[in-house]
Amino acid sequence: MQTTSTGNDTSESSPSLSRRHFLRGGVGSAIGFTFLPSYLALGKEDSEGNIPPSKRIHYAAIGTGGRGANNAQTAAKAGAMLIASCDVEYKGLETHGPDKKPRYSDFRIMLDKHERDIDAVVISTPDHTHYVATIDAMRRGKHVYVEKPLTHSFAESELLLRASEKYPVVNQMGNQGHTSTGASQFQQLVKAGVISDIVRIDTFVELAPDPNDRFHLYRAEQYRLKNLPTAEPIPDNLNWDAWCGPREPLAYNKLYHPRIWRGFYSVGSGLLGDMGAHLIDFAHEWLHLGFPTRIEVIEQTNYNTIQFPTDCHICMKFPARGENHPACDIYWKDGANAKPAIPEQYWDKSDNDEPGMPKLPQFGTLLHRKQGDYLIERGSHTAASRLLPRAKMSDFRDSLKTSAPPHDHMGNFIQSCLGNTTCSSPFSKAAPLTQVLVLATIAQRLNRALDFDAATKRFVNDNEANALLEGSPVHDGWKDYYTI
Repeated sequence: MQTTSTGNDTSESSPSLSRRHFLRGGVGSAIGFTFLPSYLALGKEDSEGNIPPSKRIHYAAIGTGGRGANNAQTAAKAGAMLIASCDVEYKGLETHGPDKKPRYSDFRIMLDKHERDIDAVVISTPDHTHYVATIDAMRRGKHVYVEKPLTHSFAESELLLRASEKYPVVNQMGNQGHTSTGASQFQQLVKAGVISDIVRIDTFVELAPDPNDRFHLYRAEQYRLKNLPTAEPIPDNLNWDAWCGPREPLAYNKLYHPRIWRGFYSVGSGLLGDMGAHLIDFAHEWLHLGFPTRIEVIEQTNYNTIQFPTDCHICMKFPARGENHPACDIYWKDGANAKPAIPEQYWDKSDNDEPGMPKLPQFGTLLHRKQGDYLIERGSHTAASRLLPRAKMSDFRDSLKTSAPPHDHMGNFIQSCLGNTTCSSPFSKAAPLTQVLVLATIAQRLNRALDFDAATKRFVNDNEANALLEGSPVHDGWKDYYTI
């Protein structure tokens, strides 16, 4: 953990006292431990859940709305202490919030002012600013938790992969399912050979009929455009320059902020970036999928080069990878009627011996074995797997049982910062997964089939697609962030 500044350093030979040294030395020698609460005196959590400062991770939050609010709750549950926060909507409202904590509208200013006070940073911003906030924190020696997708571009993920090798800090991407009973079970099923010889994976996100469902934001007619949004007055409380971050400044429009940004190629990653990390994650890591060699666009509805389509059906083709890992195709489908049809051979029979098609969740995956003896079906995030037909579950009862991990995803990160465990979704795993998702979004954007060379990490004979691997042009004031 980092040293907390006392504000009165006089020389390099008299550094500020660390939180741990302050508790074990200064306070103890001055007044004696018998006068301290037990959680301070003993340096460990007491029966009421109080945690001494020396055992806490002090963190700064970048992005406090939406996922940011949820991450703050889980960080507090994990015992982390918020030191300062940043959100672009704090412009003119900086200094201190209702919680008495310092707050800022530009993360660079916050990190400058609190560099010595924080151990970690939790980043919950739109996709296009994930990279710059992350690399800034890593350069300062701060542990980093950043929401999925890891970055907005293929090249940014490549840079963070290199940064994770250079900077000795803990790093975690926020795909919560990777630290869950569902993840433990999936690994166990792969090890037992229950999940093996997978040749096809149907991945789907179906739009619910409820117009308030968040996925409707991607397809609502009033949000469909033929050109970039026109300029509107910038709200007084919004630091729009900070929102735009490293990309060339956009004209403000309320469609970008606070949520519709996900549907624009220039700053978002569409449903693939939103949900792909939760749906493809398990298979990508534990089936060792690597990179696809070809991406085919099957169908897109309301296609344009400004916004992601309202309905999309694509196929990513992965090569064979050794024993029990034959060539595998991932079919991604989102929008209306996205749920795949389940062949009748995998249906369950009712009491009257009539087959009935299994019900699928709103989003999930179906893994097909080449033997055709059963399907593996999983929902999203932390969901466990089941076998279809369900009668097959009894054949692998022991392999399907598993126990919950000791911590949730944020807790796993905090405990890793404390040196008690290792992250389940470090950048070494998250970057390649994100890059697969970016490859698919490039095919969406160009609306054509693309061939990819995993050795060179370039598209084959396609300069336009290769240019998109780099992402949006970087604004002059941010170019230094793109060197490791």
